[in-house]
Amino acid sequence: MPIDAVKAVAAEPRTAEISWDRKDVQLYHLGLGAGAPATDPAELRYTLESRLHVLPSFATVAGAGTGVVGGLSSPGIDVDLAAVLHGGQTVRVHRPIPAEGRAVQTSKVAAVYDKGKAAVLVLRTEAADDEGPLWTNDAEIFVRGEGGFGGDRGPSGRPVDMTVVPDHTVERPVREDQALLYRLSGDRNPLHADPEFARKAGFDRPILHGLCTYGMTLKAVADTLLGGDVARIRSYRTRFAGVVFPGETLRIRMWTADGRVRVAVTAVERDEAPVLADTLVEHS
Repeated sequence: MPIDAVKAVAAEPRTAEISWDRKDVQLYHLGLGAGAPATDPAELRYTLESRLHVLPSFATVAGAGTGVVGGLSSPGIDVDLAAVLHGGQTVRVHRPIPAEGRAVQTSKVAAVYDKGKAAVLVLRTEAADDEGPLWTNDAEIFVRGEGGFGGDRGPSGRPVDMTVVPDHTVERPVREDQALLYRLSGDRNPLHADPEFARKAGFDRPILHGLCTYGMTLKAVADTLLGGDVARIRSYRTRFAGVVFPGETLRIRMWTADGRVRVAVTAVERDEAPVLADTLVEHS
């Protein structure tokens, strides 16, 4: 079997030094659509170096996302990349991310789950600087055709009841060029830029990065419910339920209770097609 779950989980973690600066953070935020209106004080917190704070989802691109790439080449993992899908993402921040810094990144396969027709790899990336832990990233990677080995099925999501009226609903447009800008933060997959490549992958045009939708949604929650105070965010998880095309509009529904925000994201122009599901933001 291409995946040896015991060997993969037991493998020694990989370590690497990463660094980022204010320009990296600004570019990431701009790739999420920040900066409109350009002179809005609420937006300048994402775009102006003298006021800059860091959205916790920046952790997914710090070091150009090398932790996930390294995890797919871990001992015990030998899979066809064409069968790989990014199924979900969780970020836990241990303190606010500085606008510039250096850290040691440690990556490992934290778990391998058996979903029957697919295996799920949980690729964990932890980062720490001289002051201690910064963040923990868990990327859930579906590998089609690699399930059925008798392993643990893993946790199941808890979908939001969409018949309950949300406490807040906002819409966020996706610019036509947004994928072209977002990919400059590290994910240069041609699926998000090259129409011919996208057609070969089964899409009529390039699609937006799932992690771009992920970041846009967290920004919407922070701006709508937390007064833009990203330091209040403790963790953020989601399951990728569908694609987004540049030029579409995201409808983001939020249900709030006791420091937790449950979220559902749909594509307005495609009859509310699901985009993000089982989504939860925890905050102080």
